[in-house]
Amino acid sequence: MVSVLQNVAIDCADPYELARFRSGVTGRPLDPEDRPGARETQVLLAEGPVLHFNQVPESKTVKNRIHLCLRPGTSRDEEVERLLGLGAGFVAHHRNPDGSGWAILADPEGNEFCVLRSESDRAAAHS
Repeated sequence: MVSVLQNVAIDCADPYELARFRSGVTGRPLDPEDRPGARETQVLLAEGPVLHFNQVPESKTVKNRIHLCLRPGTSRDEEVERLLGLGAGFVAHHRNPDGSGWAILADPEGNEFCVLRSESDRAAAHS
């Protein structure tokens, strides 16, 4: 027997608002039973585990040890601009002169995540 990954849990102060942000990032819906003020909420991904948001009393104080990496359907730079418009904060870039690398952003509660190159960015670099 093996374990199956059920969800990716993210601690936060306001689960509903953070789930709404991540719903905008992924284009996937919140659980239909989620409401403002809920202590737990979920974003229902198309496949795989759900993103599960838990209300906790303490705030984030150090770098994430586990984070999400996103591969956009558009260019990395276009996706970074879109996510900044949704309320993400820019943390750092680890882009290389050859186009490889990633950008590090943070959600509205400071949880870091990466934006990787898109498949089209990767294909253009190899042509």
